[in-house]
Amino acid sequence: MSTAAAVPARTGEVLADLLPASRLRDAALVLGGAALTGLAAQIAVPVPGSPVPVTGQTFAALLVGTSLGARRGFLSLALYALAGVAGVPWFAGGGSGAAAPSFGYVLGMLLAATVVGALARRGADRSVWRTAATMLLGEAIVYAVGVPYLALATGMSASAAIAAGLTPFLIGDALKAALAMGLLPTAWKLLDR
Repeated sequence: MSTAAAVPARTGEVLADLLPASRLRDAALVLGGAALTGLAAQIAVPVPGSPVPVTGQTFAALLVGTSLGARRGFLSLALYALAGVAGVPWFAGGGSGAAAPSFGYVLGMLLAATVVGALARRGADRSVWRTAATMLLGEAIVYAVGVPYLALATGMSASAAIAAGLTPFLIGDALKAALAMGLLPTAWKLLDR
């Protein structure tokens, strides 16, 4: 069996590190991560009683963070946020700007991508249960920023913001974490062969 084809899964690496290193690679990964997040945000399902829709955006942001690592994940989500504030219509449902009640979730995704990227570099995306814990932590970070921003932007009370901006999304986020639990460890196992 040839050892040249084997890809070692060493701690300290994220999936993106397995590509040949270059500044061009990093720039393409950052741009691609921002674009993936923007595309995933277009998958938007309105939630009755909430100004925040269910989107694929959070899943994409956490996937970008774990796959690219903290630095590139942060840069991807920063590019996504800055471009959206500048008017690129790629926030949820084709929105843009910082005035939207859901912009706090975008800021939370920026922080979450950085944290899950740092954890992935320590191997947190290599097993099912560690990946689940990493994704759930990332989602908690998104809510920790997004829900208070929602309350401030809309004048909702804290309990109303939790009811409109957290509670309706818990089942979907559990499903997203389950999807990540399957995808990321499987990718590492396939690359280890």
